[in-house]
Amino acid sequence: MRSLDIAGTGMQAQQTNVEVIANNIANMTTTGFKRRRPEFQDLIYQDIRRAGTMSSDSGTLVPAGAQVGLGVRTAGIYRINVQGTLEQTNNSLDLAIEGPGYFQVTLPSGEYAYTRDGTFSLSDTGMIVTADGYPVSPGITVPNNAQSITVDQTGQVQVTISGQTQSTVVGQLQMATFQNENGLAAMGQNLFTETQSSGNAITGTGQSVGFGDIRQGYVEESNVNVVTEITDLITAQRAYEMNSKVITASDEMLQTLTGLK
Repeated sequence: MRSLDIAGTGMQAQQTNVEVIANNIANMTTTGFKRRRPEFQDLIYQDIRRAGTMSSDSGTLVPAGAQVGLGVRTAGIYRINVQGTLEQTNNSLDLAIEGPGYFQVTLPSGEYAYTRDGTFSLSDTGMIVTADGYPVSPGITVPNNAQSITVDQTGQVQVTISGQTQSTVVGQLQMATFQNENGLAAMGQNLFTETQSSGNAITGTGQSVGFGDIRQGYVEESNVNVVTEITDLITAQRAYEMNSKVITASDEMLQTLTGLK
């Protein structure tokens, strides 16, 4: 009986749906997190009666035909890249991007990763790094006698050094954008890596064409909306229950069939 397998694919799809929602809710306070949304596709169809075939010797055609679908599958899980709310922290090394773009991070392998999480700090050598100690690209080192750090909206980093009246430029933060942001591969730790689907990174500075502004003393909050997630969770749970009821009904029908003498 096809309905058993069809309903089974429906339960698997809704299980994936609930897992995505659970991950969204788990990361509702994760800096720079973008909520995910699963997309589903129907599976192939079996033709019981093909549309357009001849139904008589006089040449009449079947107008609609009869097709039975074989269920559903997960086609993809998309990131909703909507700007999150900016939260003021007043920390000089907390940076948020208002608009498109990602900070570039140099991994231990020498490859680049990309992030919207701008909760940076200084390493033991004075380099600006992520929470995991990865240098923000390009590597910018703050002198140990710096009294204050200023990052303007373009990403230029200036410091005020003891004994000097004017600030000194110590580096320029680079940003990256992609033709297809959904093609980026998430690697955890709030980091992404480019893939063939995302295209190569397009680098630039804040406020230039195609790039957002950098806001010092702010971090970007997650764009997860709890009300939306709970509503989606209830919908997914009901869909899962209905698919399970189909399996129960199909099982009862098979019991009736096997009970015939």
